[in-house]
Amino acid sequence: MSLLSSTASITRYRVDGKIESNLLETIYTGLKEQMIPEIEDASEKMAGWTSFDNPFNPNFEGSSFSIGTYLIFSLRIDKKTIPPKIIKKYYAIEINKRLKESGREYLSRQEQKMAKDHVINVLALRIPATPNIYDLIWNYEESALWFFSNLKAANEELEDLFFKSFKLNLVRLFPYTMAHFADGLSDSEVDSLNHLQPAGFF
Repeated sequence: MSLLSSTASITRYRVDGKIESNLLETIYTGLKEQMIPEIEDASEKMAGWTSFDNPFNPNFEGSSFSIGTYLIFSLRIDKKTIPPKIIKKYYAIEINKRLKESGREYLSRQEQKMAKDHVINVLALRIPATPNIYDLIWNYEESALWFFSNLKAANEELEDLFFKSFKLNLVRLFPYTMAHFADGLSDSEVDSLNHLQPAGFF
């Protein structure tokens, strides 16, 4: 989801930790190493960083991801979805082909599985992946990050890729974590907070 959309879903994070030195160089290296692959293969899903302003031709040169104290870039997740009816059609064609070649009336369960795997692999190479782009804004000075999606899979991908790229953990902010990070809490208040239990609603 784009931060320029008229409506947006946002997940707020606290960035746990700091980059010790060479901030922009470290960010650039992390983005470059985990950039979305350019070559499409048979993988069901590919994920990586991309440019905010040009998500289909990522380029992080010249600190293009930096605006003042903000770092702006995007997570792109390319996913292939093959309709079941398409698989069924080409699976039937492949089974008939193999029966004719073998001169038999049926194939074993293992042979059927191999035929289906072959069909899926061939279709995965032919069918282009659908790109999904999720923007993020990282205020490095305040250790705050806004991710423009509430989708569980996208958020999990972000958290994993962020740590892999920058060796920093993301802590999702909701009422409990926001209270935990609040300034001025006494030891007894922190202890009470740590022992809170979720309430049930009936």
